[in-house]
Amino acid sequence: MERKKAIVTGGSSGIGRGVVYGLAEAGYDVVFSYWSKKENAEKVVNDLKEAYPEGSFACLEAELSKEGAGVEFFKKAVERLDGLDLMVNNAGVTILESIFDLTEKNMDYLIGLLFRNYVILMRESAKYMAANGIRGNIINISSARGLSAHPGDLVYGGIKAALNRACQSVALDTAPYGIRVNNILPGATRRFTPEEEAKADPAHLEKVKFLSKRIPLERYGTPEDIANAVVFLASEKASYITGISLVIDGGLSLPGLAETALEAESGWGRVKKEISYP
Repeated sequence: MERKKAIVTGGSSGIGRGVVYGLAEAGYDVVFSYWSKKENAEKVVNDLKEAYPEGSFACLEAELSKEGAGVEFFKKAVERLDGLDLMVNNAGVTILESIFDLTEKNMDYLIGLLFRNYVILMRESAKYMAANGIRGNIINISSARGLSAHPGDLVYGGIKAALNRACQSVALDTAPYGIRVNNILPGATRRFTPEEEAKADPAHLEKVKFLSKRIPLERYGTPEDIANAVVFLASEKASYITGISLVIDGGLSLPGLAETALEAESGWGRVKKEISYP
């Protein structure tokens, strides 16, 4: 069986790295972008070549916030793969600023990287697939922050909300060509390998410990959780799904404001009572 071909942006670490590994395991050849973590990117490629010698894997440096960088990366990646079945937009950063501290530099950077670049790569991949008769998939890694407001995330969260809405229109534009477009909305997700986490900022580790107890399913998400969703949405098992924003957050975005001290202290997923049956 011929291997499918995927492009992933931001595949050298975190969720993107998990997606690259997951796609390789599912039988995809993968080209992914990286910007600041060349050693990580090369390690991913070497790991994949060793684990899946029948596959083809490569990483390309690309600063996707720059004008023209997305199109240049896309063309190089498609040429390297000699085709395309799946485009995964993942590359990004989280910058939080309240309205009182908002800088135009950060605002423009986030809009360029997290929205404009995603739209451009959706355009390029959709045109390539349609022109070549490929009934492929486009998947954007958005965020559960696009569903609810948090202090300081007016730009980041606003962009994610816009991306969730934009996905619906793109899905309608591409449906006549058999191209499906979906978003995945991760919640709190571990971004580090065990080795990396041992060297992580103690404040981050404390946040993971604190928040894990308050997520209804009582754990942080993993890159593998997101990768599994990407593989599913790109498969024939999801052939009737398009234009959705799939939330993968362990129930974190479900509750409203805690209404009792017990809920505030213990978290929504930890308030339990004895159950008998029948």
